[in-house]
Amino acid sequence: MQAFEKLIYRYDKHVLAIAASYRYSKEDAKDIYQEVFIRVYKGLKNFEGKSEFSTWLYRIATNVCLTFSSWRKKHTYASIDQEFPADEDGNGQSLSDKLADESSTDQQLMDKEISLQIRQAMESLSPQQKMVFTLKHYQDLKIKEIADMMKCSEGTVKKYLFTATQKMRDKLKDFKDWQ
Repeated sequence: MQAFEKLIYRYDKHVLAIAASYRYSKEDAKDIYQEVFIRVYKGLKNFEGKSEFSTWLYRIATNVCLTFSSWRKKHTYASIDQEFPADEDGNGQSLSDKLADESSTDQQLMDKEISLQIRQAMESLSPQQKMVFTLKHYQDLKIKEIADMMKCSEGTVKKYLFTATQKMRDKLKDFKDWQ
């Protein structure tokens, strides 16, 4: 158990970073993080040492992210116009009203808009493209490491990365022109 705790301590930030960059919700990232370490704990007896432990761990993280994404698509989300319970004055307010009431500086608004545009562009990618793009550009992993994690060839990773980059450029070109 102490050895497992050391593994968690050593890799927890990396796993959480992968989850957070793949899912933009802190709660989703925490769920993914927890599922990864549950699977690692259950699968430690099957780890054969044919690859680095980190590669094996990140492969599990990748698989959990991909699985989580497909699971999440099947579930519904709350509407932005859903009313919150009334406050003490009896006034109900929707999330869109609450967001409209928030005062922000111009920079904060621009940052939010940029983040939203990137998130929307990322959502247009297939799960594999999104994972490769995330691992390469957010986690700064090498093509070979990504290929090992995803159990595919380096050529396949390069194809996913090229296609993802092209799609991202295409989706973000109008936003670039807007600025």
